[in-house]
Amino acid sequence: MRLEAGKAVAADGTAIAFQSAGKSTGNGTPLVLLAGQSNTHRWWDSARADFEDAGYRTITLDWRGTGASDKPDEPYSTREFAADVVAVLDAAGVARAHVYGTSMGGRVAQWLAADHPERIDALVLGCTSPGGPHAIERDRSVRQALAQADRAAADRYLLELMYTPGWLAEHQGPYYVVGDPDMPAYAKGRHLTASGRHDAWDALPSIVAPTLVVHGTDDVFNPTANAPLIAERIPDARMVLIEGARHAYFDEFRDVAGPVVLDFLAEH
Repeated sequence: MRLEAGKAVAADGTAIAFQSAGKSTGNGTPLVLLAGQSNTHRWWDSARADFEDAGYRTITLDWRGTGASDKPDEPYSTREFAADVVAVLDAAGVARAHVYGTSMGGRVAQWLAADHPERIDALVLGCTSPGGPHAIERDRSVRQALAQADRAAADRYLLELMYTPGWLAEHQGPYYVVGDPDMPAYAKGRHLTASGRHDAWDALPSIVAPTLVVHGTDDVFNPTANAPLIAERIPDARMVLIEGARHAYFDEFRDVAGPVVLDFLAEH
């Protein structure tokens, strides 16, 4: 897979790295793929080829604080991340695009759709949350296990939140959905705070883009109960639950999730 790298400049001067691939990297219908918290574009390594094979020009980015993007040590927010995506669209010469955001990327996509409706054709929100007091938070035991002092055990637990035991037994990695290993500690904290403070509840009813909500039925990292909350809040949104899938449904269950998303995008 050939990626063409580029740099966008955000409103505050931060350089945002982005990548294009697919149909001549310029002639296909643009599809923006947004990764999870503390992750780079590599989050999409396994799945993006499915969209390119279907004729899309995929566009990814490294969030500020990750990958080849600048890493300012200052507060981040999901709404600011959405503005960074707009800067990437401008730099890539894309007026409108389909947008598929997962996990924190889905939080960002909510703001993108609410604040910049003229830039989105269709919207897919995967394994994400509306945030704020209306959201369903992960269980305290999950938070405690992720914060435990034994980092090897915590990292293993994170993998188990992402994938089923059977999949992990057959796939030895590398895993690109568990965070940018080169990310500075301060930037990880900034991402955690940005995701935790997300609250788009009041903005969701204003979203006019056709919307599909996708979630795994066995996701306890971002509880599945958030999916119907979002689907009921966005006018005419659809919801699909992937049976048996955990947080990284788009990777492990790509043979199911990919066609679901492609069929939806084909309608719009």
